[in-house]
Amino acid sequence: MAWGSRSRIRSSRCTAAPSLQNRALWVVRGFELNGRSRPHPAAKIRYNESISRKRPAGSFIEFIMASRPLKGSNLTTVRGINERLILHLLRVHQRLTKAEATRITGLSANAVSVLFRSLESDGLLLRDEPIRGRIGQPSVPMRLNPDALHYVGMKIGRRSFDLVVVNFTGQVKAVISRQHAYPTPATTLQFINEHLDAVVQEAGLARDDISAFNIATPFELWSWTSDFGAPREEMALWKSFDLAGEISRAVPWPVTISNDGTAACRAELVFGPPVDVQDLAYFFIGSFIGGGIVLNGSVFPGRRGNAGGVGPLRIPDESGGDRLVDHASLVVLERLLAQRDTDLAQSIYTETEHWEQFESELTIWVNRAGRSLGHAIVSALAILEFETVVIDGAFPPAVRQRLVSAIEQQLDRLDLQGVNRPELRAGHFGALARAIGAAAYQISTDYMIDQNTLLRETPAKVPLASAPSP
Repeated sequence: MAWGSRSRIRSSRCTAAPSLQNRALWVVRGFELNGRSRPHPAAKIRYNESISRKRPAGSFIEFIMASRPLKGSNLTTVRGINERLILHLLRVHQRLTKAEATRITGLSANAVSVLFRSLESDGLLLRDEPIRGRIGQPSVPMRLNPDALHYVGMKIGRRSFDLVVVNFTGQVKAVISRQHAYPTPATTLQFINEHLDAVVQEAGLARDDISAFNIATPFELWSWTSDFGAPREEMALWKSFDLAGEISRAVPWPVTISNDGTAACRAELVFGPPVDVQDLAYFFIGSFIGGGIVLNGSVFPGRRGNAGGVGPLRIPDESGGDRLVDHASLVVLERLLAQRDTDLAQSIYTETEHWEQFESELTIWVNRAGRSLGHAIVSALAILEFETVVIDGAFPPAVRQRLVSAIEQQLDRLDLQGVNRPELRAGHFGALARAIGAAAYQISTDYMIDQNTLLRETPAKVPLASAPSP
């Protein structure tokens, strides 16, 4: 299939985030021209009944307009927004009938039918089993086609590389990982050359089935070298290395670069369970700690792509340093374990389940990280009123939950006057979050609604084909 042969979706953006059942919802309606090139205004709608008795709770959608559009809309823009809206709703709901989509979006039944047919013909939607037992003809729900598109995601970490293939609905089709002492431009390219074809083949795909190659990496890899024992001269090579350019010359797909914390946050938002809040802070504990921000239901990367870079946050009353990165990072646990066994210390980057062998150092680290993260969360709340804080990291789920509990205990002890205590939640993707979030880049920018940029950018043609022409 030729690259760019399907081009119905446009890149004007808005956003969606799910809400809990039986709540009053602010809904951004779908756009219809009604003879003139302008959208309907946002409308407040209250739903007090389930859209479908056969789906579980949590199937209502909340769209809140955050800012006045800065660009006008024309037929092309409106069509693109409505198609994105349908795709976004299906990503959250899992499946929708035409009647349900009409009810949620405010579009006419005919407009929704046209959109469904268009997206189905593009290969993005599939027909689900008919819903029988109601009055009239059986309803046929639509759902996202998992095999519509596939993406390669890569994480460049300070202690390891991860390479994944992810489909359109977030299923990880293949994974290849490798540990290292520190990453250099040369070892990064070597890893890609040696393993890229293998991971695509392991996923049961050919190169022509891949739509993009997206990378998640810490920004300023040359910084903090002494904290993880890397030679400054070799790491300084990253300053002048054109990562995207070099990889673009090696692969036939579009290449993007994201901050690793932002990418992990994107994985949680795009592929994780529906989130019932609009604003959340996300912390990811890898070799060093990083994070991301969700505003108005969409990942907010910041002007330079590093929003949520929480490592430098100042932490009081904790020996060993005054930054969050000095306490809530896996290199801290690594150093504690190295006092007992250097080989054991390195195994924290490869062991995915059995961390009991890291006691008693693990308990010391969890408590220390929990205290520091509690302070960091209060500092973040002083800037933005985050409703929820998500904690994830490159460790087993049991350790993740222990860390969440330690943070809760620290928040119990801290003075929270002037801020509202957020809900703490554990993330869902662990060590692979950064690579999975990298793979999700085009899904979030081309096939979902980003409220933070709605009608602020000129629509651009987005290819829907899964691969370039050979």
